[in-house]
Amino acid sequence: MINTEDFIKRLQKVIDYYGESASSFAEKIGVQRSSISHILSGRNKPSLDFILKILSTYPEVDLYWLFNGKGNFPSTEKTSEPNLSKSSPTYIKEKTLSEIKKDKTIERIIIFYSDGSFKNYDN
Repeated sequence: MINTEDFIKRLQKVIDYYGESASSFAEKIGVQRSSISHILSGRNKPSLDFILKILSTYPEVDLYWLFNGKGNFPSTEKTSEPNLSKSSPTYIKEKTLSEIKKDKTIERIIIFYSDGSFKNYDN
């Protein structure tokens, strides 16, 4: 069970950390301003959707820290820079069309969907 008073303190810490007002924070995570106001006043408890919107907008916020205060904020995990080899999609995307040789053909196209599924098209 979530301790609402402690959650409110942690939520306020997140809002303050990013230098946001309650209304600008609400706008950034995609909820109504009244939702933030009601949660901060203790009138309403946060929904799972509300929590997920915070986590997706602010990746430095750790789920377990936000729920129960365990862990760190901002998250201390460092993400490494991607290794841009010549075969990586990012490298290929940055090439201009004039750099692509005309004798090359497309071997395969893979489309990744937001639900984690994908579709593979072979030539």
